[in-house]
Amino acid sequence: MAKNSSFDIVSEIDMQEVDNAINQAVKEIRQRYDLKESNTEMDLNKKEKLININTKDNYSLKQSVDILQTKFIKRGLSIKALKLNEAEPASGGRLKLRIDLQSGISKDNAKKITKMIKDMKIKVNAQIMDEKIRVQGSKKDDLQEVIKMVKEADLDFPVQFVNYQ
Repeated sequence: MAKNSSFDIVSEIDMQEVDNAINQAVKEIRQRYDLKESNTEMDLNKKEKLININTKDNYSLKQSVDILQTKFIKRGLSIKALKLNEAEPASGGRLKLRIDLQSGISKDNAKKITKMIKDMKIKVNAQIMDEKIRVQGSKKDDLQEVIKMVKEADLDFPVQFVNYQ
């Protein structure tokens, strides 16, 4: 019998890169003529995995989010990791926005992916392990087919493939 190969499907975000992207975004916002007066603040809470933006108005908020997304892309981070909440009024007539960073695969999303893999009807085994999915099979071609299918699936969260053995 051939040795089983495996890999894990994960959804991870490099918090150091997120921090770098935020620092670059803040720098650009402070230098932009149309945003100079907005006194926009953008900060990262690494522990809670969220970004807070506090700014003057809707225009500044939209521009700040656009700049942040551009910096994410430039740093190789998926903007699917950014889960934007509704903007809320803040003190002094300002606006605040909380952006959750999606990290780890939720139970519902893990079930969705394992069902997609089962529906492929190939000889692989997909098992949910906490916030990741382990996929095992005896043929490397089958595993590569799973990777291709998951990459092409229109998921609303970023995925990576790690621990390929």
